[in-house]
Amino acid sequence: MSDFSWEDPYAFLGLGEEFASLERAQVALLPVPFEATTSYIEGTRRGPEAILQASRHVELYDHELDSEPFRVGIHTCPMVELTAGGPEAALAELRERYAEACAGGRFVIMLGGEHTITQVPALYWADRLNDKLGILQFDAHADLRDSFHGTSWSHACVMRRVVDRVKPTGVGIRAIDIEEKRLIEELGLTMVYGEELGGPGWEERVLAALPEDVYLSFDVDFFDPALVPATGTPEPGGGTWDQAMTLLRRVFAEKNVVAADVVELAPLPGIVAPDFLVAKLVYKMIGYWEAGNR
Repeated sequence: MSDFSWEDPYAFLGLGEEFASLERAQVALLPVPFEATTSYIEGTRRGPEAILQASRHVELYDHELDSEPFRVGIHTCPMVELTAGGPEAALAELRERYAEACAGGRFVIMLGGEHTITQVPALYWADRLNDKLGILQFDAHADLRDSFHGTSWSHACVMRRVVDRVKPTGVGIRAIDIEEKRLIEELGLTMVYGEELGGPGWEERVLAALPEDVYLSFDVDFFDPALVPATGTPEPGGGTWDQAMTLLRRVFAEKNVVAADVVELAPLPGIVAPDFLVAKLVYKMIGYWEAGNR
């Protein structure tokens, strides 16, 4: 746990100026409390604040990596309060803020908020890498619907909005509709379904499907809801902490992860374990990124 001042409630890990200043930081966290199309459990707008608050109780030393990843410098950007009307206009506003966070070559992790926001960084990096980019999507849902509840900007449509340029590889998927199934087959997308996690060769299937440059999108409903019930659309089954860490460790070691997001935490009053798990997930991502760039 960090030795911090409570004066800044939004500094990840409670870091002080020495390791949290923008000038010092190699990593930037961009909190985006955006919630406009939630279709089941509301509250993803409170996800970023819950992650940041819980992070103050995460140990700074990572025994697996034998390092203190915070020493790379982690700057927590101000909350991105999107004011434009409607999801499409709000995402256009987010594009500007995301580009600012990426300035200086920082590794940016966006904290949601609902999954809709992922299309902004996915397309940002597709532009810069001439579409030679893949998405690693930890998720319970394929999110490949063309429209959901009357809008094409729904959290359930985020991968459909980018799939023409960036192919997602799904991990932990266990809820799709028939049209999504047909699209997956038509495009030849790789999906490791929930019941396949931990089976023979599942990690190799994921790694083989990904190109060298990868954008990482982590919807926390990937996890079994026994671990993370605090999410917008919980789905039975799902992944374990160790399965997620095993794959993340390999992806950061064997691929070039350009940026990431963690989305769909919907905090539950009085139940802090999911918030802490997600905060530690973010710190593990930073640790694996730092280890891969030593």
